[in-house]
Amino acid sequence: MKQELIDKVISRLTGRTESFFSIDIEKNTQKLSQEIKGKSVLVIGGAGTIGSNYIKSLLYFLPKKLTIVDINENGLAEIIRDIRSSNYSQLPEIITYPLSFGNPIFKRLFLAHKPFDIVANFAAHKHVRSEKDPFSIQAMFENNFIMAQQLLELLKKNPPAHFFCVSTDKATNPVNVMGATKKLMEDVIFSYQNDFKITTARFANVAFSNGSLLESFTHRFAKHQPLVSPKDVKRFFVSPIEAGELCLLACILGKSGEIFIPKLSPEHDLKPISNALKFYLDELGYQLDECNSDEEALGKVANHKYQDKTYPVMLLPSDTSGEKLFEEFYTENDKIDSDRLNALAVIQTFVGKTKRIEDMMEEATELYQKNISKAELVQFLSKYIDGFSHIETGKNLDQKM
Repeated sequence: MKQELIDKVISRLTGRTESFFSIDIEKNTQKLSQEIKGKSVLVIGGAGTIGSNYIKSLLYFLPKKLTIVDINENGLAEIIRDIRSSNYSQLPEIITYPLSFGNPIFKRLFLAHKPFDIVANFAAHKHVRSEKDPFSIQAMFENNFIMAQQLLELLKKNPPAHFFCVSTDKATNPVNVMGATKKLMEDVIFSYQNDFKITTARFANVAFSNGSLLESFTHRFAKHQPLVSPKDVKRFFVSPIEAGELCLLACILGKSGEIFIPKLSPEHDLKPISNALKFYLDELGYQLDECNSDEEALGKVANHKYQDKTYPVMLLPSDTSGEKLFEEFYTENDKIDSDRLNALAVIQTFVGKTKRIEDMMEEATELYQKNISKAELVQFLSKYIDGFSHIETGKNLDQKM
């Protein structure tokens, strides 16, 4: 019942009753099967929402062997249970490893199981809330592009036919550190685009993904706590299934150096996040009881009964550091191919190896070894990302419900 309710909310939020990418999957089934069937696949970060849905989409095309790496041991257990409880015609050999791809042990397991035909990396810091202090930011630096380069060096010596590394819409004209590190990640991975095939994707918010604001609605309601949402932030949304399919299409069908983006319309598909809260409560049979403060919301929920007709919520203006009020997938300088696929456009990049990227990685590695302030890290990002404008308000999401 819970999943059925969430599916209804996602459908109302996206305005779609079937996958946005179903036509592209159907039209390219032969190519996808040709590139996946009987192949060995490595998925890093495979226990997360996007990684796990990528795996579930991939399994329909019958790979021979699947190796999944993730730091989330519980998540790995769940993805295996999910896979084996689903109705696939046949399953490959599946091996899971609960560790970071930056761990020295990862290289040992990679070399033990190579060669890999397909490698997909979904391991990343994805939350704007993860940039609240220098320590959190340095961890983001390490995960989002320092470790990414280490992986690229390993793959350069053992090149797969397809390598995919997930990006984010927030890498477009970034206003937060997370988006900026992903923009640098794009530059770093594409500096290897002539060594082996590399693609990525920027996409919308994945509705009810692990750790997302939307998923928190289910936790807050189950614990009889107030629901909170920004009232002035708009996002594009895709379902978890759509996210997995998008990444699979980008990984297999893309040419080296390409960024895939969904053909979503700002006029029709850019929706207020608060819509998700309203739809969620509406599906549960509640109207919104809007509160103006934490104290008021907590006071009301303390006396609230599930059989009531309303539910305490807070719809607040966004005032935290790094929060962008809207999403965008490309800049006016990007070269876009909109004709190749039905629901995806392609940004063609021509980065290659440059002294600028070499200098950036050298400086980033030096910074990573030091105790530095958030301001110094922002200054570094501004040096290597044209037009980077960090939004600093002195507030972060950990200070909110």
